[in-house]
Amino acid sequence: MACQKADDRWGTTLEKFAQWLLTALICCVALGQFVQVITRYVLQVPVMGLEETILFPTLWLYILGAVNASRENTHIRANVLEIFLKTERQHTILAIIGEIISLAVGLWLLYWAWDYTGYAWRVWRESPTLYIPTFYADIALVTGLFLMMVYTTLYLLGHIRTLVNGGAR
Repeated sequence: MACQKADDRWGTTLEKFAQWLLTALICCVALGQFVQVITRYVLQVPVMGLEETILFPTLWLYILGAVNASRENTHIRANVLEIFLKTERQHTILAIIGEIISLAVGLWLLYWAWDYTGYAWRVWRESPTLYIPTFYADIALVTGLFLMMVYTTLYLLGHIRTLVNGGAR
């Protein structure tokens, strides 16, 4: 029971952290775009390098937004087969098949993202104006895919547990 409470607190802490991080990133991107529009179109004075600095929080926002959708299990799905399935057991089996396919494709993409991250580490590119290492944006993909695979695995194990324990009839 104590372990369950610790898991709940850990999950709640992670959820709060994810909410605050995504909120901070979206505010940062919105503020950057606002400054860009005001300085460029109102004041007629473009800020050099602003596009480069907005790139980093924007990429992390997109990737961590996908991770958040994986965590909440709210990705868009086209489950046309669910219309034809009658029992909860059939739905659970379909969910397991879907999670296995998602895991296979995700792990394949994670492999390629890891390879790209190794390349980005070796090359160590920099942004053209401010010379910010682009590695910090490049690692967003491998980090996001890894976290999405963790959540996909957890959901797969949950569906299998439901099927084995007889929760799906």
